[in-house]
Amino acid sequence: MGIISNGEAKTGQGFVRDQAAKENRESLRELMAESFGHLQAGDVITGMVVAVTEDAVVVDVSFKTEGVIPRSEFLDRAGNLTVKVGDEVDVLVEKFDPSTGEIKLSRERAARLRVWEVLETAYREKAPVRGRVLERVKGGLSVDIGVRAFLPGSLVDLRPIRRLEDYVGQDIEARIINFDRRRNNVVLSRKALLEEQLVQQRQETLARLEEGMLVTGTVKNVTDYGVFIDVGGIDGLLHVTDISWGRVGHPSEYFKVGDEAKVVVLKVDRDKGRVSLGYRQRFEDPWTHVEAKYPIGKKVRGKVTSLAEYGAFVELEEGVEGLVHVSELSWTKKVKSPKGLLHVGQEVDVVVTEVDAPRRRLSLSLRQAEPNPWEEFAATHRVGQKVSGKVRNLTEFGAFVELAPGVDGLVHISDLTWSRRISHPSEVLQKGQEVEAIITALDVVNQRISLSIKELLPNEWDTFATGHQVGDEVDGYVTNVTDFGLFVELAPGVEGLCHVSEVERLTSGSLAEEFPKGRKVRCRLIRLDFAERRIGLSLRGIPQPEPSVDPGDGSSKKAKRMGTGRRQALSGAPEAEQANEERGEGKASEGEES
Repeated sequence: MGIISNGEAKTGQGFVRDQAAKENRESLRELMAESFGHLQAGDVITGMVVAVTEDAVVVDVSFKTEGVIPRSEFLDRAGNLTVKVGDEVDVLVEKFDPSTGEIKLSRERAARLRVWEVLETAYREKAPVRGRVLERVKGGLSVDIGVRAFLPGSLVDLRPIRRLEDYVGQDIEARIINFDRRRNNVVLSRKALLEEQLVQQRQETLARLEEGMLVTGTVKNVTDYGVFIDVGGIDGLLHVTDISWGRVGHPSEYFKVGDEAKVVVLKVDRDKGRVSLGYRQRFEDPWTHVEAKYPIGKKVRGKVTSLAEYGAFVELEEGVEGLVHVSELSWTKKVKSPKGLLHVGQEVDVVVTEVDAPRRRLSLSLRQAEPNPWEEFAATHRVGQKVSGKVRNLTEFGAFVELAPGVDGLVHISDLTWSRRISHPSEVLQKGQEVEAIITALDVVNQRISLSIKELLPNEWDTFATGHQVGDEVDGYVTNVTDFGLFVELAPGVEGLCHVSEVERLTSGSLAEEFPKGRKVRCRLIRLDFAERRIGLSLRGIPQPEPSVDPGDGSSKKAKRMGTGRRQALSGAPEAEQANEERGEGKASEGEES
């Protein structure tokens, strides 16, 4: 047998080792091919974190090799690490070499891929997605839902939004209405989701609401006619008449948008989805106790709420107000409109004069809350008493004299003087003049006082009548000629009537031609009536002086001085009675001013 040298032996051993290594490598390749045969680039698999270094995170994906992923892919926005050893994470196979077993993984890409899958499922199933508003962009908002999505401004809320910036940083829920993965395009609608939620909420609310129920809602809108309050997806109407038991100027006085309000359900219309609400119904009707709380004659304090031409409305408490008629505003002033005396918001004292609880009406008096100056005057004065005052106003029928604040008396034109025949009070009086007079009538109820100035002056009629008797012959001057006779002045301020039947005619002319005004005549006294202050005259059988006129006064002046109507001396003839009644002209308007 041959002998193998040392060199040859060494060569054989090397061959064996090389052959074994070759076989091992082929076996490893087979094992790796078997292990990684089902992996492909782009697959998303689940691995376990086995190590964390300063720069990377090592992930075991249950294969012969481990993947190394940059640490930055596991940091949150604040820079904090979000995983630890032992955590399971989804990763994407970016690159895989079966021959070498090299594998490159990415967590970020895996997350994005997972997000798109979730979003596509949500889009198909119309499920809501949640995200955070990143920023305001042209036409709407950019929202992070795992990917950047666009939320149009018109689809942010049920109502138009003026400030979209207010949503930045908020987490919202929305529905995907457009999805295109290839273009990375996702469009959201928050409005669609809210509408669906609102419909469901409305149905639930309508099902549980019952009349008389007390609910809490949020004020959504305030109008002239009422307030809309959200009571659970339904905007119920609180009408202005149901806000308060009292007068409501405008609903904004009680509510503003955003307020929470407790209201009572008055009516539910489930077919039309309408709800009527009440606010005042939470409180007792104040008119229930009005009759006991505000009896007639009680003096109370209130606040003026509104003014009308016919009076003022005064609120005594919320829900209870009464009317002060214009006639009950003042004792002394003739008020045509309360606007010149009161203003809205003013606090006043009033007296209750009438209560009608069933009709919810109260009558009030402003003047009765103050002393009546007429009653005070009547308590200290009487008919026949002398008073003094200032002439406040002059009219055709007399003069008004202020006797006390708010109390006027009337001096009729016929009570100014005994002797003078005046056509207007301004002939003897002036505004502002201080005068004295006698009270001849006092009527507190109708607020009228009659005064006489002539009662303080000498009475020429009494002087003449007491110095003469029936049958005496006297001289006088014709002051007026009428169809029924002649008026003759016998002394200053004293007249008598010579009826036409007592006139002896000497000519065929008219009575006025034979006896012109101002002609001197001689006549006989046939009647002296002290009660009526009338004097009857006769010209029969008495020689008349030659025709002449009063030397101190022409006929035209005499006629003007005598005026119309005779007051002092009249006979008993019917025509004379008619003439005497002229004395009362104007007294019917004793309390009026022109």
